[in-house]
Amino acid sequence: MNKFIKEKGLVLPLDRANVDTDFIIPKQFLKSIKRTGFGVNLFDEHRYLDKGLPDADNSNRSLNPDFVLNQPRYQGARILLAKDNFGCGSSREHAPWALDDYGFRAILAPSFADIFFNNCFKNGLLPIVLDKAIISALFDEVEASEGYQLEVDLEQQLITKPDGSSIPFVVDEFRKHCLLNGLDDIGLTLKDAEKIRSFEDNWRNSAPWYFTTTNATTT
Repeated sequence: MNKFIKEKGLVLPLDRANVDTDFIIPKQFLKSIKRTGFGVNLFDEHRYLDKGLPDADNSNRSLNPDFVLNQPRYQGARILLAKDNFGCGSSREHAPWALDDYGFRAILAPSFADIFFNNCFKNGLLPIVLDKAIISALFDEVEASEGYQLEVDLEQQLITKPDGSSIPFVVDEFRKHCLLNGLDDIGLTLKDAEKIRSFEDNWRNSAPWYFTTTNATTT
């Protein structure tokens, strides 16, 4: 999992509440569990004018010019500005995979669906909950200023605006530690690899019968 320490980037505003995980990545793309390659199908049903199919060549598909992701001023965006209850719906981990694979590193919203919120942290994305008034003001500022960027500093828990002012945010200390160090569930387990190996060795010595295999024969 990629570390998240500090990210400065273009902000893309998705002015829609209750964006569910099927909106983020439609169900036909859930067959793969490789974690990569989903970025081209992020927001697929709204990003393209035709229906997307798994393993299809997306290079020749017709883009929806009215969808915010396709607008030239937001190309290369790294920070997603969203509305209430972002990530609701099914618990598919493919949703944060698609956002990450596209290039987003942080999501700012007034609220998130719980499972999606947890999945973001496990996959290197930083979801930040901010007051509705702050989110509304950011939407106005992004709309008014092309090329609007924010800097998100996880260590300091601060979002810095173009005018130099900053917005503090709250994040759980354990989740912060995991993101700063690039630790997902597997990474956390591997930190204790020596302890696990020592336990297995001691158990093998004290109860060898658990590790004995026999070949049964039948007549």
